Amino acid sequence: MPSMASFFLQRRFMISKFFDILWGHLSRDELRKFTLCSITFMLLVGSYWLLRVLKDALFDDLVGIVHQPKAKILSMIVIVPLVLIYTRLVDTVERHKLFFWICTSYSVLFSLILYCYTHPLQIFYTSFLPGNIIGWITYVSVESFGSLAIGLFWAFMASTTNTASAKRGYPMIYTIGQLGTIATTTMVTKVQFIGFTTLWAGASCAVFIVPFVIMLLLTTVPQETMQSNVKTNIQKKEKTGLFEGLRLLSTKPYLLGILVISTFYEVVVTIMEFQMKMLARQIYTTRETFAAFLGTYGQATNILAFAFALFGTGIIVRTFGVRFCLVMFPLVSGTIVSATLFNPSLSIIFAAAMITKALSYTLNNPVKELMYIPTSKDVKFKTKSWIEAFGARGSKGTGATVCAIFANDLPYLITFGTIASLSVISVWATVAFLVGTQYNRLIKEEKIIE
Repeated sequence: MPSMASFFLQRRFMISKFFDILWGHLSRDELRKFTLCSITFMLLVGSYWLLRVLKDALFDDLVGIVHQPKAKILSMIVIVPLVLIYTRLVDTVERHKLFFWICTSYSVLFSLILYCYTHPLQIFYTSFLPGNIIGWITYVSVESFGSLAIGLFWAFMASTTNTASAKRGYPMIYTIGQLGTIATTTMVTKVQFIGFTTLWAGASCAVFIVPFVIMLLLTTVPQETMQSNVKTNIQKKEKTGLFEGLRLLSTKPYLLGILVISTFYEVVVTIMEFQMKMLARQIYTTRETFAAFLGTYGQATNILAFAFALFGTGIIVRTFGVRFCLVMFPLVSGTIVSATLFNPSLSIIFAAAMITKALSYTLNNPVKELMYIPTSKDVKFKTKSWIEAFGARGSKGTGATVCAIFANDLPYLITFGTIASLSVISVWATVAFLVGTQYNRLIKEEKIIE
């Protein structure tokens, strides 16, 4: 028996060393913390990707994919009052209770949408919007969920994690989170067997579970492990206005830089994904086959993202630093987008969108979240909400505007959409270098943006 015990101890040591190589050494408390955070993130992004793919198929069924650019613009308008409500809640509600209010509200909303979709009524068809209004509500709801709920999670992480710990733990969170997205997008490829309503209901349940995992995190992880950088936590607790986040964003160049690196890639991805969907819609003509194609896209994207998160993100961030990663993403994206000009086929655009999307999840996003650590609470929760919600919606709206102009002319959409993407990337790469330089200076001098 001692030999058996020795065998398991040896294997445990090897696994521990493997994790150390991937993410760096994590203490026992850090491992517990980031494991629960990874489960939370997996539930959020897994349900979001499932709903994201299904909502495209549902929108096409009820309204028509050609109207998708207008839906993105509408979501940009609707997100403004939602962010104001969120900002108010930040001042009045404890962090863990924010998860309860937001996740429960969206879980109920998604359940109501499913009921209305499966019990159609004539009143759902209006004269002021094309098609069925449930399609428009679904699109806006899923888009806003992706901004607010996932944005809240990372604001929570930035307020409870120091810089050194984040460089080890964030790649772990993204790696495990990708397992959720791979699982859900794989389910979508089997939608004809599992059922559209079953998948949608499962996503609603996953969102509902999130607050309970957060409560488990807060009750089992020691308080000293749930601390951000010391200087960012020493602040007076005073209430600020609804537009405090917007004021900080408009007056701090560092935060404007975060806005650019957080959202400009959305312009590029929005254009490429719409090009891909328009090409795919000519081949996959039914709701189920189109949803399965989108599921395959999501599955491939997230498998690639998982592989990079597992073997690339942590090592690259720790080896080359934040600024290198910030600049690397737009340069790689520019190279990939350029390829679509020379061969604008479905397979090439599919691959380009897949690689860009995967890198956004596992290279740009983890590094972007590190940028919030040397900032105040108002920046982490209020400014971040404007960036993640309105900024992201604004970038998608910009990309959608380009798509809407050329929606009825596919060759022009591919040519001019790609040129617009390259123009955006040139600005994005320049800003990434500048904001990465300022981040390094803030960490070195132990200063914060407030």
